[in-house]
Amino acid sequence: MSESQGVESGPRELAVSLAISTLAKQAPITDSLAAAFKEAGHTLALVGGPVRDAILGRLGNDLDFTTSARPDVTKAILKKWADAIWDTGAAFGTIAGKKGEITVEVTTYRSDVYDPSSRKPDVDFGDSIIGDLGRRDFTVNSMALELTTPTPEFIDPFDGVSDLAKRVLRTPGKATDSFSDDPLRMMRAARFMSQLDFTVDDEVVAAMKEMADRISIISAERVRDEFTKILMSDRPRLGLLLLVETGIASIVLSELPMLKLEIDEHHHHKDVYEHTLTVLEQAIALEDRLGGANLVIRLAALLHDIGKPKTRELIPGGGVSFHHHEVVGARMAKARLKALRFDNETIESVNTLVFLHLRFHGYGSGEWTDSAVRRYVRDAGDLLTHLHILTRADCTTRNAKKAATLAATYDSLEARIAVLQEEEELNAIRPDLDGNQIIEILGIKPSPLVGKAYAHLLELRLDRGPLGDEVAKEELLAWWKANGPQ
Repeated sequence: MSESQGVESGPRELAVSLAISTLAKQAPITDSLAAAFKEAGHTLALVGGPVRDAILGRLGNDLDFTTSARPDVTKAILKKWADAIWDTGAAFGTIAGKKGEITVEVTTYRSDVYDPSSRKPDVDFGDSIIGDLGRRDFTVNSMALELTTPTPEFIDPFDGVSDLAKRVLRTPGKATDSFSDDPLRMMRAARFMSQLDFTVDDEVVAAMKEMADRISIISAERVRDEFTKILMSDRPRLGLLLLVETGIASIVLSELPMLKLEIDEHHHHKDVYEHTLTVLEQAIALEDRLGGANLVIRLAALLHDIGKPKTRELIPGGGVSFHHHEVVGARMAKARLKALRFDNETIESVNTLVFLHLRFHGYGSGEWTDSAVRRYVRDAGDLLTHLHILTRADCTTRNAKKAATLAATYDSLEARIAVLQEEEELNAIRPDLDGNQIIEILGIKPSPLVGKAYAHLLELRLDRGPLGDEVAKEELLAWWKANGPQ
């Protein structure tokens, strides 16, 4: 029986035992931290997500605590205990420190008041841990383990341990009040679904639908961070489905619900929305080729078909076409990722993959010339493995024979690439002559003409493979005769 199963079948005391045991095994140095606060006459309790994770036996190295001490006192205590401290969150009552591999954030009891037009609270320090727990997002994050009592005391005023056993997300108070205070909590609900495989209470779902528009007051950076955590979880489909169902995706990622295209009896096409979620899951199953969870491939899989709604055309007599949806989709993906404040490297990588995701389908049954294969590799550049994964994941047909044929065809393409890679070092395709050699052979000074000559030799290299210096020189002089100054 796993530790999480023990929570489901055992009493409340077992949850406490699991939390204490996990903390003792994985973060024993917290004993000395609790002792330091107790000696100073203050309380210290492990709180929120780390308590939840300790019960589940999956405690990380980042631990959150709450205390009766004010920030200046906490800072003084951590200065003596930690190897290093940060006080950038002092205005919000938080002092952070690191000792060994463990990072701690210690926050004074809070009882904040929120302005309806902002998610930033007017910080008010409280005197009660119960009041502090009541302002948190979900009951499973509203549990605490008091460490300065004679024996650790489990504090759970909202019965979070029962919700943890049921794997359900509820809010400590009214969900509408919680989401009004901090709309980002609605995206956190989706994140916890994806990360923990939880369900969401009906009241929470209803409140998310009612208050979806409130997400618009959250900064793009904060939305991006929560969205990224959903996408990088083990089960992103769950969180994405909730965002679409509640209308939040229509505000923060409108391209996703727009994939739910109407299908009529005369103009059939695959369900693009369901196809997209399946492609995402299939890409995740292949990303070991990239060394593990990879944001770029997951974004590309999620966004690869977002150009289809804008390019959808009904074909007379039945059927639907989406001509050039990869071009439109690449442009849309770039715009959306910019709006969400992703970094330029990620934006350009996803843009490239969306633009190239259909290129393989021109391969047919292997009719591409070596020149076409070289160009495929050249255009993908450092994203070649990403493109391999995206292309394979994009096959969601239920026709087993068709799926096997596509897989075999792509196997043959990868095999051809491997052979050419070995023979020609495709990862570093360049002309046989460099810029300095071009200048020397033609007897000219650096100018735009050198770049044009270089581009001509590169095209020859892609078409014919390695030429060798002598043949390349002959081709350069022939080009110069036709294109140089007359």
